[in-house]
Amino acid sequence: MIEVRPVRTRAERHTFFIFPWFIYRRDPLWVPPLLSEREKATDPKHGLFFQNGYADFFIAWKDGKPAGTICCAEDTAETRERGHGECMFGFFECVEDYAVAEVLLRCAEDWARAHGLSAIYGPYNLDREDSRGILVEGRDRPPPILCGHNPPYYQDFCERYGMVKRESDNLAYAIDVDPNSPPLRRLARLAGRVRVRRNIVIRNADLKDIDAEIDRIWDLENRALAHLNNFLPYPRESIESLVMPLKDLADPELILFAEIDGKTVGWFPGIPNFNEILIHLNGLRYPWDYLRALRYRNLHPKCVSIKSIVVPPEYWDTGVAVVLFDEMARRVAAKGYQWADLSLTGEDNPDTWDLAHHMGAKIYKRYRFYRKPVALLSG
Repeated sequence: MIEVRPVRTRAERHTFFIFPWFIYRRDPLWVPPLLSEREKATDPKHGLFFQNGYADFFIAWKDGKPAGTICCAEDTAETRERGHGECMFGFFECVEDYAVAEVLLRCAEDWARAHGLSAIYGPYNLDREDSRGILVEGRDRPPPILCGHNPPYYQDFCERYGMVKRESDNLAYAIDVDPNSPPLRRLARLAGRVRVRRNIVIRNADLKDIDAEIDRIWDLENRALAHLNNFLPYPRESIESLVMPLKDLADPELILFAEIDGKTVGWFPGIPNFNEILIHLNGLRYPWDYLRALRYRNLHPKCVSIKSIVVPPEYWDTGVAVVLFDEMARRVAAKGYQWADLSLTGEDNPDTWDLAHHMGAKIYKRYRFYRKPVALLSG
């Protein structure tokens, strides 16, 4: 017998959080999430999502044992922008049993219907950045920071339930940062020509003035992505939720801003891929995991993860992006990184692909989002 029940007690919340350890216990590519961060993100008193949204959490039980989890949420800021509401689902995990996935997704439909929402879509773990989408290609290496990992049967279960691809797939690119490689030498020559023609200044992030930097990023993101199909403007809270957890981990010399005549015209953040460390720490579930963390505290990641290349349309033809890519490649190589991850970017974003391709990038992961309309009850 399978039933889905809402999470109500502290013990049930704990079961919800640790359930992924059961799903991935034999998967060497899985990076356990930090339990403290997950608890904070899902707490209505502290999670940034809840400033403009609400959510409920559910566990599927089979024969008295936990067999799956799901979160159902409405982003009310997104509802206002779209003009109608949809249910965002996330934290979707289940055993390899379609019947369990079916009751979880039906639970999301019922929740959407009860809240007057016209569809379910996801997965998103209460924001647009953390472990979003279902991995459909690329299981030869662990995910980079902020990217997810899941069993291959999740894709089959979603499609079997009748969900369809919601938007363009999100892609992760791998780039060799050897400055002597032909692609990077070619990029350097092109960037050199741009620098002669344009007065483009590259500066580091000012982490002492983080609020102003977040405002700049928020403005750039919404202007740069407005041309994409079905794009909804980011609320400032979404940018803050992405930036603030990384503030104390970031290397300011790898968080690049481009300026022309004193005006900010581009943003290009590189973050050390701390998943290379987190994969060893078991989510800091137990006290002895903190002792294990001491062993890896000086580990230098081999990869730097670049989370966005943001240039507004009016500066696309100025060479700003070329100079940012070249400057990042130089700095990353000088700091001893072996490769760069560029994630995630929509497959319908030709400008990012064009630049990445000229750097010798290869697609190494693909994530997919799903949607299913919900028939609302009449009367």
